[in-house]
Amino acid sequence: MAVTVSLVFLFGLVLFFLLRSKSLGYGAAFIAVMFGFYLASTGAAGPVNQLSAAVVDAIRNL
Repeated sequence: MAVTVSLVFLFGLVLFFLLRSKSLGYGAAFIAVMFGFYLASTGAAGPVNQLSAAVVDAIRNL
């Protein structure tokens, strides 16, 4: 749970700075958020969570 919350915070922070620097428009940001929202409700949510946990474990073990 702690990994998920911190990844959501990290991705939200990156999205905020992309919007602030005008590298990403509001429409594209909305599409990115909605894609993540709908991806979480599909069968792909489990593998995505496993992949992100594996990446976090790999980084922690470096």
